[in-house]
This record gives sequence, structure tokens and C-alpha cells, in this order.
Amino acid sequence: MFTSVLMIEKPLTPEDVDFVTTLHGDDVISFIVLMQPRGDQADVLLRAIDDVAYGELKEASREVDEPEGGDARRPAELALAQSLAALREQGSEAVGEVVEQHPLDRLKAVVDGAGADEVIVLTEPHYVEEFFHRDWASRARHKVGVPVLKLFAHSE
Repeated sequence: MFTSVLMIEKPLTPEDVDFVTTLHGDDVISFIVLMQPRGDQADVLLRAIDDVAYGELKEASREVDEPEGGDARRPAELALAQSLAALREQGSEAVGEVVEQHPLDRLKAVVDGAGADEVIVLTEPHYVEEFFHRDWASRARHKVGVPVLKLFAHSE
């Protein structure tokens, strides 16, 4: 069985689930999902810049209304549960966890421990982080010994 570690920031949409479960044709895929809750206040500026770059000015002004840090744990747990259920409904095996501290270190441990075949980073575009190669996928490529595929999440 093919094992993919799937890093996400928000619940998977039906389009995301269809996309990741069909990447390898008819092969059955086992997913280990790592969900990172929203960061702390330092991340607000980067997210607001991304929103402005997309022309989503209303979203930029609402960034401060979203739960941050410890307050984001419960929404992340719900998003993870929803995503795991959706992957299982498509016939995939799926387990996961919310990762708050050192997500790339945890990624490396999960990849090594599970003998994963690949990492899929499924996030919204982050212009500033991507420009400076500080996004998850760029940093993961230097940390794990398996292919890292970067995909953009679908919006609802």
C-alpha cells in the first residue's frame, strides 16, 4: 500500500479529497494527515498580505477575527476529523493528528516512522513565504527523504 503524509491547514474540500485520492490512479492510498492550526499573531500580517495579493480585501481585514494560537486547537481538531472522515468515505485509510509545535520535526518523525512514500503539502498559496522559500513544501524538501508534492487547496 502506498503511504502519503498529507499536511493541511484547513478542512479538505470534496475537490481536495477527490484530487489526492486519485493522484496514483486506482492504487489504494493510506494517508497520515498532519493538521496545523492557525499560528499566532505574528502570522496575521503574512496572511493579510496574501489576502491583499489575491484581491480579497475583506478577508485581509477579518484576519484578526480568526482564532489564533491555543484558541485555534479545537477548530483544527474538528477540521482534522472532517478531513479524515472524507478520506475514509473515498475508500482510503486515514489517521491523523493536530501538530502545534515544530511541524516539520513532527513531519520528519512521521515519515520515518511510517515509512511513507511521499509528502503532500496541501495549502492555500502563501506569496510571501513562497517567495522566500519559507513555506512548508520548500522547507520539507530539505528535511524528509521522500518526494514532496505541493498542491493548492480548493476554496469553498
